[in-house]
Amino acid sequence: MLTRIDHIGIACFDLDRTVEFYRNTYGFEVFHSEVNEEQGVREAMLKINDTGDGGASYLQLLEPTREDSTVAKWLAKNGEGVHHIAFGTADVDGDAAAIKGKGVRVLYDEPRRGSMGSRITFLHPKDCGGVLTELVTAAEPGEH
Repeated sequence: MLTRIDHIGIACFDLDRTVEFYRNTYGFEVFHSEVNEEQGVREAMLKINDTGDGGASYLQLLEPTREDSTVAKWLAKNGEGVHHIAFGTADVDGDAAAIKGKGVRVLYDEPRRGSMGSRITFLHPKDCGGVLTELVTAAEPGEH
């Protein structure tokens, strides 16, 4: 089922300033950056380490690009900080269905495109102890 902590999403007001903090404080470098128009965010993935399943663990820094994005609304309510935790899986569709079968609300009917060409869905935080939880199937090498 779930194979690793894929990433921890951190919402921020200023992506460049936040990247500099993680670079200067911890030595983390940007592995990948992109704008996700569908989700209304500009993001940077900072690679922390490789994992035993061929994946990696990251910090995902998220800056909203528009006021109506989920991250912008979250920042307005909560301020900067941990937004979500994401677990890696080889089968986002199957694992989302299995978790839904246990009574946890899955936020997307079908997985959507995430960072680096991944396929993602989210689980409702009210069903997960107050934690917004993401399931991620990484793109095959060369797909993103």
